[in-house]
Amino acid sequence: MNDLLLKYGCNPNQKPSKIFMKDGSDLPIEVLNGNPGYINFLDAFNSWQLVCELKAATGLPAAASFKHVSPAGAAVATELSDTLKKIYFVDDLELSPIACAYAKARGADRMSSYGDWVALSDTCDASVATLLKREVSDGIIAPDYTEEALEILKSKRGGRYNVVKIDPNYKPAAVEHKDVFGVTFQQGRNELLINEAMLMRNIVTENKEFTEEAKRDLLIALITLKYTQSNSVCYAKDGQAIGVGAGQQSRIHCTRLAGNKADIWYLRQHPKVLNLPFVDDIRRPDRDNTIDVYISDDYEDVLAEGTWQQFFKTKPEPLSREEKKEWLKTLKGVSLGSDAFFPFGDNIERAKRSGVEFIAQPGGSIRDDNVIDTCNKYNMVMCFTGIRLFHH
Repeated sequence: MNDLLLKYGCNPNQKPSKIFMKDGSDLPIEVLNGNPGYINFLDAFNSWQLVCELKAATGLPAAASFKHVSPAGAAVATELSDTLKKIYFVDDLELSPIACAYAKARGADRMSSYGDWVALSDTCDASVATLLKREVSDGIIAPDYTEEALEILKSKRGGRYNVVKIDPNYKPAAVEHKDVFGVTFQQGRNELLINEAMLMRNIVTENKEFTEEAKRDLLIALITLKYTQSNSVCYAKDGQAIGVGAGQQSRIHCTRLAGNKADIWYLRQHPKVLNLPFVDDIRRPDRDNTIDVYISDDYEDVLAEGTWQQFFKTKPEPLSREEKKEWLKTLKGVSLGSDAFFPFGDNIERAKRSGVEFIAQPGGSIRDDNVIDTCNKYNMVMCFTGIRLFHH
């Protein structure tokens, strides 16, 4: 296939639209079902690169959940605890390793993953397809599909679910181009290799001991940032991104946004949340929205309005601010990556509130000493990678 016509570009008024190879060669993808659009393919190609790099760096199957050209979540296949299975709503499924990776990628931020694009580093099997069948999703890219998985996916969305197969051996040109306002930009592809050596060569804090889990999670955070719209910050724990702050003009706003998402991820594991008495027929998106409201500081006001009967069998006891504060104090061992340097120690102060103990960032700020001192105050481990990871 030399080119592929699309319905339209970013918006319905932007026509014509297609994807093609400038050298006239065949596209490295095959559409097995559906009719993917312009933004779908932007998500597909960015997410595919992310999961390939995650697998190369960790040796584990990897998955990503993308929305609007940034990851809502990314993860590698590590074992899920019973609690995580419950908050990701997969405790009724038998999960293969690649399905575990996707359950984690989607589950970390289920609100943002609503209507996502999925990327898998490995063959999509029936386990992933069964999980996807009951979620709201736009499409998937993978190197291959089992016959059973393909049959399940083709039945999704009335037969219109987008399924893309990509050649895993495809290698893009070393120089890439992009047209903006009729002007062509050219740059070398960002082929930077992110690996453990990058973490170990310049540890700048008094504490210099990265755990093995922290090394893995920092690789996940940095590789996720490589494909996240900048400015960006990523919190990671247990083999997955748990909070991504993307596209903010201020780094502290990235850190706050990602930290708030990490907090919500952990608050969803609170016993009160795990035992919420949902009505039997609640829809999955309504359940996710209700959990977010329950965790928020506005929930007691919502309860007062008498709307709880729509979602719960019995009126749940609110999760107080003090209970949330005490629960978040038990969040530990979180890793944090940043796509550019932290200009002030306030980023470290905010990260500390979400259990961050390990940090990887480029360094190079005139206030590096202040940032290092703040890390030392909390016995954190921080390395300077010397590498910026802006993505636009």
